[in-house]
Amino acid sequence: MAHDAVDVVIIGSGAGGAPMALELGKAGLKVVLLEKGNWYKTEDFVHDEILNSRRNFFMPLPWEEPHLWRKGPDQPYARTNEAWTANCVGGGTVHMSGYFYRLKPVDFRLRSELGAIAGANHADWPITYQDLAPFYDRAEAELGVSGNAVPHPFLEPRSRNYPMAPLAEHPAAQEIDRVAKQLGWHAIPTARGIASQPYKGRGGCVYCTLCGSYGCEHEAKSSTLAAIIPQAIATGNVELRARCMAKEITVDAKGLAKSVVYLDEKGVEHEQPASTVVVSCTAVESARLLLNSKSARFPTGLANGNGQVGKNLLFSSFGQSKATFKVSAQKKDAPWLESTLPFINRSVQDFYLMPDERFGFRKGGTLGFMWQHPNPIFAAVGLAKKGEAGVFGKALKDRLREYRDSRILEFEIYGEFLSNADTQVTVDGKVKDRFSLPVAAITVKRHPLDLKMTKFLVERGEEVLAALNPERVDRVGVAGETTILQGGTCRFGTDPSTSVLDRDCRSHEVKNLYVVDGSFMPTSGGVPVTLTIVANSFRVASRLLANLKH
Repeated sequence: MAHDAVDVVIIGSGAGGAPMALELGKAGLKVVLLEKGNWYKTEDFVHDEILNSRRNFFMPLPWEEPHLWRKGPDQPYARTNEAWTANCVGGGTVHMSGYFYRLKPVDFRLRSELGAIAGANHADWPITYQDLAPFYDRAEAELGVSGNAVPHPFLEPRSRNYPMAPLAEHPAAQEIDRVAKQLGWHAIPTARGIASQPYKGRGGCVYCTLCGSYGCEHEAKSSTLAAIIPQAIATGNVELRARCMAKEITVDAKGLAKSVVYLDEKGVEHEQPASTVVVSCTAVESARLLLNSKSARFPTGLANGNGQVGKNLLFSSFGQSKATFKVSAQKKDAPWLESTLPFINRSVQDFYLMPDERFGFRKGGTLGFMWQHPNPIFAAVGLAKKGEAGVFGKALKDRLREYRDSRILEFEIYGEFLSNADTQVTVDGKVKDRFSLPVAAITVKRHPLDLKMTKFLVERGEEVLAALNPERVDRVGVAGETTILQGGTCRFGTDPSTSVLDRDCRSHEVKNLYVVDGSFMPTSGGVPVTLTIVANSFRVASRLLANLKH
C-alpha cells in the first residue's frame, strides 16, 4: 500500500524520535512517526510484575524477535532479548528509572584528554559541551526534571537549576552524605526524570515503590509518551502510526532516501515516501535497519559505503554491590531504616576522571545509590538461587521471612565503555524474526580498562556501604554491561571515512538521512545517556530546520 509523500518520516518514538517530531511539527512540516510497538494509555500501566517484567509488555520475546549475542568474536551466538530497550510509543523512556545526568565537557574530548589507548577506538565528538548545553536546558524543561545542581568537582557548566525541586528523599540519603564526607568525597543529589509536583498538565509523583521497569499511571515519569508526543500530535502536523515495523529504507536513482517500507499490525506492507528520513530505533536496531536496507547503490547496507555502520557499539560499563540491613535488629541505632520513602537519589562522581594513571585507568564514571527494586518474584527467584545449590520449601520460606525484615541498599556503576574493533552489530541472514527480517547479531568484547575501572568504582561504593554499618555487604559483579544504554553504531564525526554521520547527525553519504538515537555517540560517557539523546535530538532538529530554510 502506497501513501502520499510527507516532508519527514521518523522511525522510533523514544528519546530521539519524539523531540524531532515535536520540533518539525511545530515548524509546520508534515511528519509521519512510525513506532513498532503498542501505543499504551495510562490505564494500561498496572503494577503487575509478570506482565511488565516477565512477558512482552515492553520487551519482545526472544523466540519471536531475538537478538543474537556473544562475548567475543570467537564465541558462538545465543538467542536473547539483551539490548532491547522497549517496543512501545515512547520507547525506553516509558519504563526507565529516570536517572537524568548531563555528560561532562571532558566526555566530548576524550581522545584529546586521554590520547590513544591500545585496543580502543574512542574519538572526540565533533561538537562541544557548549554546543549542547542550551539543548540540555530545553530537554530538562520539556520533559520535566526534578533535582538540585549543587557544587562538586565534576559539576558541568549550567545556566540554571532544574525546572523542579527534588523529590522527597529517604533519610538514608543524609546518611550517605555523612559517610561520603567522612571519606572526603561528595554525595550529590541525583536528578530524576520524574515530576516532584504537577507539571504542564501532568501529575506529580505519588511515591509508589514500583517506578523503574513500570509505566507511570499518573504521568509523573518524564517519558516522551507523557511529555512530548501529546504536544507533537497537538500541532496537527504529526501522525503517529503504532505497531508498524520498518523493514527497509529505499533510495532513488540519486542515492537519496526515498521512502520507508513497513509492515502494519496485520502484516500488510506499506510504503511511506518522504523528503527526509529520520532513524531513531536504538543504536542496535538502527544499525540493523540500515544494514538490512540493501540496494544496488548500497550493496552492504544504507549509508555503509565505508563499512562503519554497526561498528563501535557502546553500552555502559556496569558494576553493583548491595548492603543488607536487618530492620528489627538495627532500627534502634538506625531509625531511618523504618522510612518507607522509595527514593535515595544520591550519586558520587569524584572518580569521573582520574588525575593520573596510578590506579591503571583515567576515565571512570558515576556511583548511583538506590534501594533494591521491590519486585517480589524477582526477589524470590534470587533467594532461591542464592548459594551453591537452589533451595525450596521451608528453606526458601525462611529466606523470604528474613528478606521481609531487611532493607537492601545498593549502588550501580555507570562507567565509560571503551569502543573497540570487536564490539559491533551485524545482521545474520540465517536467523530471522517473526517479520522474516534478519536479526541483529551483537558481539561484545570488553576492553580491559573497563573492567579495571569498574572494579575500582565498586570498591569505592562498598566503602560507603560499609560505613553505614549494615549486617553485610555483598558484591554483585564488576564486569557487566547495561545494554539498554546504547550508542556508537552510526558514529558522527568530520571524517567521512571513519564516521557515518556529520556533526548534524546527517549521513555523509545520504544527505536526507538522519540518525538521532544514541548511535551518533563516539564515547559512552560515565552516566546514563537518555537526557543526552533527547538534548541532541532537539539540537539536530534545529539544524535540520535551518538547512531546510536555507
